[in-house]
Amino acid sequence: MTRLLLDHARALLLAVVLLTAGGIFAATRLPVSLFPPIDYPRVTVAIDAGERDAEQMAAQITRPMEIALRAVPGVTHIRSTTSRGSAEVALNFEWGHDMVSATLATQGALATLLPDLPPGTRFEVRRSDPTLFPVVGIALTSRSLDDAALRQIAELTIRPALTAVSGVAGVDVLGGAPREFAVDVDPAKAQALGLSLPDIAAAIGKANDVRGAGKIEDRHRLYLVLAQSRVATMADLAATPIKAGAAGVATLGQVATIRPSTEPSYTRVTSNGQGAVLLNIRQSLAGDTVKIVHEINIRLKSLGLPPSVTVSTFYDQSELVTGAADAVRDAILLGAVLAGIVLFAFLRSGRLMVITGLMLPTVLAGTCLILYALGMSFNMMTLGGMAAAVGLIVDDAVVMLEHMMRRMQDGTAKGMQGLLGAAAEMGWPLVGSTSATIVVFLPLAFISGVTGGFFKALALTMVAALLLSLIYARLVIPLVAARWLRDKDAEAAERAGGFLGTLSRGYERAGDRAFARPGWFTAVLGIGMAALGFAAWSNVPSGFMPAMDEGGFILDYKAQSGAALSDTDRLLRQVEAIIIATPEVLSYSRRTGVQLGGGLTEADEGDYFIRLKAGSRRPIDQVMAEIRQKVQAKVPGLEIETAQLMEDLIGDLTAVPQPIEVKLFGDDPAAIEAAAKRVGEAVTKVSGVVEVVDGLRVAGDAIRIKIDPGSAAQHGLDPDAASTQLEALIGGTQAMQVRVAEQLVTVRVRAPGNLRARAADLARLVLTAPDGHAVYLSQIGSVSVEAGQKQLTREDLAPFIAVTARLEGRDLGSAMQDVRAAVNGLALPKTIRVDYGGLYAQQQRSFADLSLVFAAALLLAALLLTFLFERIAWTIAAIATVLLSAAAVLCGLWLTGIELDISALMGLTMVVGMVTELVIFFLAEVDPAVPVTIANLRQAGTKRLRPILMSALIAILTLSPLALGVSRGAGLQQPLATAIIFGLVAAVPLVLLFLPALIVTLMGVAAAQKRREEAR
Repeated sequence: MTRLLLDHARALLLAVVLLTAGGIFAATRLPVSLFPPIDYPRVTVAIDAGERDAEQMAAQITRPMEIALRAVPGVTHIRSTTSRGSAEVALNFEWGHDMVSATLATQGALATLLPDLPPGTRFEVRRSDPTLFPVVGIALTSRSLDDAALRQIAELTIRPALTAVSGVAGVDVLGGAPREFAVDVDPAKAQALGLSLPDIAAAIGKANDVRGAGKIEDRHRLYLVLAQSRVATMADLAATPIKAGAAGVATLGQVATIRPSTEPSYTRVTSNGQGAVLLNIRQSLAGDTVKIVHEINIRLKSLGLPPSVTVSTFYDQSELVTGAADAVRDAILLGAVLAGIVLFAFLRSGRLMVITGLMLPTVLAGTCLILYALGMSFNMMTLGGMAAAVGLIVDDAVVMLEHMMRRMQDGTAKGMQGLLGAAAEMGWPLVGSTSATIVVFLPLAFISGVTGGFFKALALTMVAALLLSLIYARLVIPLVAARWLRDKDAEAAERAGGFLGTLSRGYERAGDRAFARPGWFTAVLGIGMAALGFAAWSNVPSGFMPAMDEGGFILDYKAQSGAALSDTDRLLRQVEAIIIATPEVLSYSRRTGVQLGGGLTEADEGDYFIRLKAGSRRPIDQVMAEIRQKVQAKVPGLEIETAQLMEDLIGDLTAVPQPIEVKLFGDDPAAIEAAAKRVGEAVTKVSGVVEVVDGLRVAGDAIRIKIDPGSAAQHGLDPDAASTQLEALIGGTQAMQVRVAEQLVTVRVRAPGNLRARAADLARLVLTAPDGHAVYLSQIGSVSVEAGQKQLTREDLAPFIAVTARLEGRDLGSAMQDVRAAVNGLALPKTIRVDYGGLYAQQQRSFADLSLVFAAALLLAALLLTFLFERIAWTIAAIATVLLSAAAVLCGLWLTGIELDISALMGLTMVVGMVTELVIFFLAEVDPAVPVTIANLRQAGTKRLRPILMSALIAILTLSPLALGVSRGAGLQQPLATAIIFGLVAAVPLVLLFLPALIVTLMGVAAAQKRREEAR
């Protein structure tokens, strides 16, 4: 190897330069996003069937759809919510399922069923992925233009411009109803002509026709023959004939008032208290968030919008992405500086600092090139992987340089050949130590879910960085060091001997006490740390995803069921006064009757997105809690839930956004409802549990018109004909669409508003019999009000009600223990089955997966150690050392109050590899050719004291910026970094003292057993 390095030194250095240049180029081309792309195994079907009550909707549409969709290959669970005229069915598949084929199979199953469903039933199939939520939200407001005009600007000017931005998957427009032509027919005038509203709608529908009649050739030209009667203006509509007779032709303008209008809408959208139109820009899975937002801002400035239109951003995900990237960048830079300080403190060589400083960016650049080749992106996990790898990259360089320097100090490495020979001595220990860190990531390839999707990206990044680091540390650094290091560098390292000597003497004194009775020392220390670890495991708070300050949050609300839009709006104005009075709030947007991420929404519910100011302010959790408490105290009758958008997004994509969900199943609806009320009351009493919703959602009230078939028949009508006329009178009939420029404007025919404004007016509506005479609705039917039409929910075809709640100031694990105890204490009827879902179910699955990963990492580390040293006693001692370091991790989390979540568990798993790496460095110094004694092990510890301390210190210091979590977006990596730091702090004394003491104890026990067997 030495000869090979010397012969191909120039080629090797050129390869490093080319790889670094390629990495820099790749870094400028890598897309930037918040999270790695994950194929969420969920498909949602949104169903619209017009105006129907929930029970009819469930029986005629939702249930047949559930039965058909349950047969789609790969479906594991199916869940539905049915409301008035609309429903949502969610299909869950196994993680790893091909979701493109699943979506197509879902569409195919529904297309087969569609002919059997009631006419007018429409459905939309959507894959659940992050593109359902916007990466940037734009609000249009104006002091002079109404919402309809703002929507025109959004539809015709802004949406086409933004859709053309590379990486944009779609632009959704909320607020401001589309334009219509309202045709308010005078029933008396229509009845005088013997016409009903459906007759009039049919007549004008036939008047707007453009049809190709064929093609002809004449005089060397090819002509398309068009037979047309096109309606383009309100004047054309007024002149449209609706009936011809002896008295002439009656036109629409003679029986109706025609005016510009908007589509009936029971939603309201505002921004900072003004009526607004919102544009949600959704990103494609492979899009670059930062670049998309930058291009959108440029496009908006170049559109030349009217001066009266104000464009503002109510949500910008790129701020969080940029904040996370800046946090990781700062962590890398600060970590590198701290590592340099450690290196100088121990070796006092400027050249070694330069060599190490050059290695870090070259390895990271090469890592970027690998990420680019794998089609990955810069996101919170890949960037976090780079930050976590910084200490390990520097560590490889430091270990190699320290060994070469030690050989220079003891005079065994002189000249280039000698230095390269010294580097070769560290070849296998370096490969073994790097392998110890890499193997812990291998089990991640076999887990799925959110945990697998997130941490596979981190694992790939770290493995790529560590492999490059190993290659550079083994081949490039020895070559550079051999050419550049001088004797004065060894002399400088000697001058650091005073500092190192103090550490060595401290280690000697600790060794004297520990090795005097190694058996007792290992027993007491092992049992003590194991007991502390168990206590920490029993008391450390647990969660699912790490909390981080996203700079904004969602406030979901629900007014009294069936409340009028104006009444809901009045309550929400009070909420907005509370929001505005909160000093941390920068801006907000509000949706009523629609939600930011879509979904089934009634007119009495919706959400706010509240954007907070940047810079120094209170933590977001405190702001959320204050607003929630004030709303609950000052706005009675309004149910609210608060959550940060990413928590809400992950919850929606996986199942339910609430952390706590108690599902109650049973065949008796009344029994389930009674149980849900009891569970809701019990859960409300649990400390730290807030925003409890008992799941008894009411869609609203209904006015039921019951047609008497006998009375209708006396007037020549039947229930279907009467219902058709009522639909036209109340809701209106879309008679046709008029093309105005690029838009199609609907013409809606209906009765004047004063005839249908109140429930009491409906009985006086006039229907037209087939012979032309007028019939009052009261003559053939009755009108009554039916209160409280409930939303219906089912899971796997079984009716259920879900009681949900969120947390405040408490971890998920302990809260769920109390929730379970409260539910069990209710002694619910045996006919009621209780199940638990929400984010808690995701947590349990993720914890089970990561526990398997941890166990597999331990076994792989044991296999590696046995392969390297072929001594079972050493392997057992090493694994015991790793487990005690893991106990220290749990104690650290307990001490700092950080939750044990998927990030902390990933850090715990990484501790296995990093501690095993220190163990390998220690054991590699033990001469296998001589008997293992306390003296030999202590000598190995003395020689490895400096590199082990340097390795641990560098890793701890490079992770400390992430562990402090001071930057926005750094919260996702804080538990991981904290876990590793506490594991390494404990690992140093464990490796240097506990490990050799346990090896001697185990080998002494084995030797005594062997002597007893020989004596027999």
